[in-house]
Amino acid sequence: MTLYLHDTLAREKRAFEPRDPERVTLYVCGPTVYDHAHIGNARPPVVFDVLVRLLRREYGAESVVYARNVTDVDDKINAKAAREGVSIGEVTARYEAAYLADMALLNVTAPDIAPHVTDHMDAIVTQIGQIVDQGCAYAAEGHVLFDVSSYPSYGALSGRNLDDMIAGARVEVAPYKKNAHDFVLWKPSKEGEPSWPSPWGDGRPGWHIECSAMIEETLGLPIDIHGGGIDLVFPHHENEIAQGVCAHGHAHGEAAHAEYSRYWMHNGFLTVDAEKMSKSIGNVLLLHDLVQHVPGEVVRWALLSAHYRQPLDWNQGLLDQSRKNLDRLYGALRRAEAVEALGDMPSPEFLEAISDDINTPGAMATMFALSSEIERAMTAGDHKAVGIAKAELLACGRIMGVLLSTPDVWFEGGADDSMKAEVEGLLAERVTARAEKNWAEADRIRDRLTALNVVVMDGPTGATWRLKD
Repeated sequence: MTLYLHDTLAREKRAFEPRDPERVTLYVCGPTVYDHAHIGNARPPVVFDVLVRLLRREYGAESVVYARNVTDVDDKINAKAAREGVSIGEVTARYEAAYLADMALLNVTAPDIAPHVTDHMDAIVTQIGQIVDQGCAYAAEGHVLFDVSSYPSYGALSGRNLDDMIAGARVEVAPYKKNAHDFVLWKPSKEGEPSWPSPWGDGRPGWHIECSAMIEETLGLPIDIHGGGIDLVFPHHENEIAQGVCAHGHAHGEAAHAEYSRYWMHNGFLTVDAEKMSKSIGNVLLLHDLVQHVPGEVVRWALLSAHYRQPLDWNQGLLDQSRKNLDRLYGALRRAEAVEALGDMPSPEFLEAISDDINTPGAMATMFALSSEIERAMTAGDHKAVGIAKAELLACGRIMGVLLSTPDVWFEGGADDSMKAEVEGLLAERVTARAEKNWAEADRIRDRLTALNVVVMDGPTGATWRLKD
């Protein structure tokens, strides 16, 4: 089935055709590790994890190379290290470990390559030198700046016209800049900050050049897909293209951008209770805190509940509905637990939806249909139909990164054997009390279950239960 992806640069969906089907390359901008990630930071890794899972299914796991960088030198990292009186390495190691642990709880597959900026300084300095040699950058007062006027296609990704950008600029132009929108490739480090040697003096790279150099060194150019949040379209990704193509003398080609990345994908913004996340408002929701009391799979489902290019509003109702949706799917699998899954292919309807620009809401609808088919076939005693639908549902889940636990672990994972026995005993007593219409006893049992932090889910075949989040 043909995979279609919306290309930000082309502004339309395009059939995906990798440069080399034996080596499909994908790069996603990763974390700057100076603090715990907020929930908005989790959307790109989850979204692109689904894409990677789909690509690996289509081309083979060994034929897909996925890179997600780690920015481990930055003004905020420097400031945090200075406040704590430690090295930047100590700060970045701490928060990278926390980030990876949180991603694992969301079932996000580790990238094949995780390039760190501090490990690629030689490549960064080399690429800056190439851009200077091509006449697209200049040195001034210890800085090296990219000359945006040297790249006629600047603004193509974001749809911004350079003349309009300059005319409407509200930027304080540094005296060493030729143009207001020229941006830094290399800058001097302040006293006490980490620095590296370069032909232009000791210092450190600007933000944008890091990704350009690491992409070229780890994946080679052009890559097939470049992903990230929509907030990175301008200036970060716009600047990446300019640097990446100008380093190799492609500045004036009609399709210069194709020498860098064949497809550009961007996920939409995430708000919290219909407001932009802001420290001043006090609504910044840290992922690290959230996954302490909400299952990671619920968070992942919620992040995929809207199409990745659309805005997503994060609220308690979204989490509650996501939990219910997963309870429904796991409930069908629990009912069919004794039936063997027949096959390992997702349903055609699921593949049609997910191959249409990663349409996760449409894919979820097909998963609900499969769970209903399981319930219907179980009631009819049609175990072959159950086995087929169960296999398809599990295969869909593998691409979506959900349904990776057993039903028992999902519903009862936090309960030990003695608690499970107590809950099962109370449920049996509840059935008896309700059959005898002893409502007072049924209410007593319900209160006892509530005290145990248990949610009871009544269904056509009896009651199941799970622990509250």
